Amino acid sequence: MVRLTVDLIAKSRSHFKKKRGLSLSEYLKTLTHLHFYNKNIESIGDLSMCRNLTVLYLYDNQMTSISNLHFAFKLTHLYMQNNNITHIDNLYNLQKLSKLYLGGNRIAVVEGLEQLHELKELHLESQRLAPGEKLLFDPRTLLSLADSLCVLNINNNNIDDIRDLAVLKEIQHFSAADNELHNMEELEDVFSFWPQLLLMDLSGNPVCKKPKYRDRMITECKRLEALDGKEIPELTRQFLINWKACKESKKIKNNKHVPSDSSIPYSLTNDFNMGQAPHPGHIYSHASIQGWNPQQSLRAQQLEIPINGLSRVAVSSDIYSHTEA
Repeated sequence: MVRLTVDLIAKSRSHFKKKRGLSLSEYLKTLTHLHFYNKNIESIGDLSMCRNLTVLYLYDNQMTSISNLHFAFKLTHLYMQNNNITHIDNLYNLQKLSKLYLGGNRIAVVEGLEQLHELKELHLESQRLAPGEKLLFDPRTLLSLADSLCVLNINNNNIDDIRDLAVLKEIQHFSAADNELHNMEELEDVFSFWPQLLLMDLSGNPVCKKPKYRDRMITECKRLEALDGKEIPELTRQFLINWKACKESKKIKNNKHVPSDSSIPYSLTNDFNMGQAPHPGHIYSHASIQGWNPQQSLRAQQLEIPINGLSRVAVSSDIYSHTEA
């Protein structure tokens, strides 16, 4: 088993030989960067002498957990992608951490980041999950990152719902390509909480095949500079935003001019029972027409109509009604 220790650092040609003349302990105190990627490392030993470490490269190894980093108060960048890590833990002391790379591991739940209030980038793409599983997010972690996180990469994780991510109000770069996102309205709701969004990649999701997908994303994310790897020209953005505003304005105007059923003073049965023809602009509701019975609206008594002012002729009400109609 390969373990990252101070002895391994001392044997590394890419590290210790650069500072000949210094003792090992003195040299370890000067270290700010450690490059131990693709070395078959399975765990981290005691590195507490590297108190000034700021950047640690441990990607492409065989690690199954994150451990023994409690000493690294100054660490700002941690690269641990393409290992076998199953849980995000033991990072609570890394309060200066700004960028965290954990793509290509076996993480099922994003958690354990509640103390990382300066974290700006989180990369979790392509987790090797069991069939049918999808990447999930602990609400406590999301709330703790709400004021700091600017870049989030969750590509290729079987994700079909991102409503929980709406709290990440400072997001500027969002990558969720090759997932299972399909609900356009849900996406628009989430993006309405992200006023800083500049770059977004949703390529490979079912939602991309929906009509007007690109237009709707651009009009919802008004500062977006690129979508799915394609730049958004400023003229295109302004045209779509103005077109949407004009369309909504016309819709509101038209709604104001269409009277509702409650604004109609008389129902259809009242007009016919009163012997009145519909007044200009009168609109009958479907419910009124269904409720009207022509047999009930015709008066049974006979009416007398004067002819040439001399005599009167009696006619039945149904003839009278047809005559007036």
